[in-house]
Amino acid sequence: MQTLVDDVGSFPLPKYIKRENFEKAYVMARAWVAEGKNPAENGFLFENFYRVVVDSFRMKCEAGLDVVNYPQHYDIRRQFIEPIRKAMERGTYIVDEREAVVPEVYVISREAKRLCEEFGVERVALRVCVTGAFELYLAEIGTVAYRDVLLMFAESVRRFAANTLLNNKHVRTEVVSLDEPSFGFQDVASDRDTVLEVLEKAFNFSDAVKQIHLHSPSRIPEVLDVKNVDVISIESAASPKNLESISKSMLEKADKQIRVGIARTDIDVLLAELYEKGVKEPQTWQIVEDVETIRRRFEAAKARFGERLAFTGPDCGLGGWPSQEAAQLLLKRTVEAVKSVR
Repeated sequence: MQTLVDDVGSFPLPKYIKRENFEKAYVMARAWVAEGKNPAENGFLFENFYRVVVDSFRMKCEAGLDVVNYPQHYDIRRQFIEPIRKAMERGTYIVDEREAVVPEVYVISREAKRLCEEFGVERVALRVCVTGAFELYLAEIGTVAYRDVLLMFAESVRRFAANTLLNNKHVRTEVVSLDEPSFGFQDVASDRDTVLEVLEKAFNFSDAVKQIHLHSPSRIPEVLDVKNVDVISIESAASPKNLESISKSMLEKADKQIRVGIARTDIDVLLAELYEKGVKEPQTWQIVEDVETIRRRFEAAKARFGERLAFTGPDCGLGGWPSQEAAQLLLKRTVEAVKSVR
């Protein structure tokens, strides 16, 4: 099986846009999409949201990724917590189906035909990330576990995920990833059965590969027991020891696959390392790891997991990078490294 190159989602904003304008436009665009209206028809929304999403997604496509995540410019928690808070005004944590939207996916669906023509492809292969139920619960409720509330968060996450599933002539949602960066570091105090129940409910959708993206490997044994999960995605380029907690035999026993991060994105550390070497104002090409370094990580991951290595790409965290050009170069070098091997 060929290992596909994807990305986790976050991406820097274009230099032409002010963050405050984008964030204001994002909230408005989400409401417009929920109401069935096209944000491109409003001048402010077109310039500060719609165009931004298209331009950023185009840069990712240009990098040559096999599966391209929508450009996640908005805060990963606020993006989904804000609709949940609106639902709380009605006395529930379950977001109304109509309002469980990811407006970036709407934009990509509208622009897919144009993108296919531009890049000479039959269909855009889309990856979607949705912040997971435990991460949102931690942000909004805390560590004390209330099972009924956790399950409501899981249902909201499921609705967001299900509403991003596209399958038409020009675009298909190939992967949906539920992102749980705190899972294994700071946890909701829930027992194993509740963890499995919440994750099963959140992943209760079909017609896409289902990933769970983790930063800590400490609770992978539990995640492997979640029937609805297809792929365990783990940060490892900056934290190679994470891979010591999972083996090919564990994946085979659970009938799961894995996504491994092979390019570092911890930009503050990368810049600090360059500074220590005397590079105080690094150029873009110096910030990004070289192809050979990324290739060696991919070869090591392939040797460890074999055909169970279904996806690879950078670690997450590109949103904090100094420019879109630097982030795009990282994607390009990662693609080059993988394709030179496969």
